[in-house]
Amino acid sequence: MPERPEAVAAIESLAVDLRRSIRDVPDFPKEGVLFRDITPLLGDPLAFRYSIDELCVHAARRDASAIVGIESRGFVFAAAMADRMRLPFVPLRKPGKLPAARMSIEYSLEYGDSQLDIHEDALSVGKRAYIVDDLLATGGTAAAAAKLVELAGGEVVGLGFVIELEELGGRAKISGYDAMSLVRY
Repeated sequence: MPERPEAVAAIESLAVDLRRSIRDVPDFPKEGVLFRDITPLLGDPLAFRYSIDELCVHAARRDASAIVGIESRGFVFAAAMADRMRLPFVPLRKPGKLPAARMSIEYSLEYGDSQLDIHEDALSVGKRAYIVDDLLATGGTAAAAAKLVELAGGEVVGLGFVIELEELGGRAKISGYDAMSLVRY
């Protein structure tokens, strides 16, 4: 059933509000970088709910059976999604944060090298994992997350981001995956 024009207009106006709920912080974390801060979005119940709703729709259409969140801001969205969808939440952590047997992957990003860890028993073979983070920039973290999920035996069925910085070309690093973003700059 096609959407009514007024429903589309309402969604578009909320998307504009979502963009307004993202604060620009110049010269953070270093000079010349324009940081997109989601803190105001988290403090706006309507914008936050809209974000979770849209990410859940994308994950549900891909028949996700687990929601994977990337530390740390990805946890906020992924945990809420997992709760709403009644699915397991799987955290991808920074080094030294997981207490049990884990798998790791090292990767490069715009400010240096990093690492993500997952518990070895976090995903069963073939588990349909949907990966969530607040931001897609250069794509290094997202690509590493997808590889780590696959190393752990999961199948990446999609990735969802609140913000995408298109000029940094991160989507190219995850081109083999179904990805969506709510706001693009």
